[in-house]
Amino acid sequence: MEILISLLITAISLLIIAQLPIGVEVDNFWKALVAAIVFGILNALVKPILVFLSIPLTILTLGLFLLVVNAIVFGLAAALVSGFRLRYGFWSALFGSICLSFINGVLSNFVG
Repeated sequence: MEILISLLITAISLLIIAQLPIGVEVDNFWKALVAAIVFGILNALVKPILVFLSIPLTILTLGLFLLVVNAIVFGLAAALVSGFRLRYGFWSALFGSICLSFINGVLSNFVG
């Protein structure tokens, strides 16, 4: 049940982010839900590998490189889901991933 709530929160967060002027575009709720599922799978499978491979850069930048890793995963999700686009490429992915983390946190606190 918690997974379904998490997916719904992420889908709603993506729809909110699509309304911000940062270049993230989502066609409709169903595309946002598919993007949330793909994003969850990528976070489970690809992100740990990227984090492991980027440990030296993460240490060198005092953890800021993890923002880039999150942007890469966000961009991969956009590349894999039709109807989920990044107008400005990497910058949209970077700002989108930051906004997604923030909005997911706020919505999760409301849900409890």
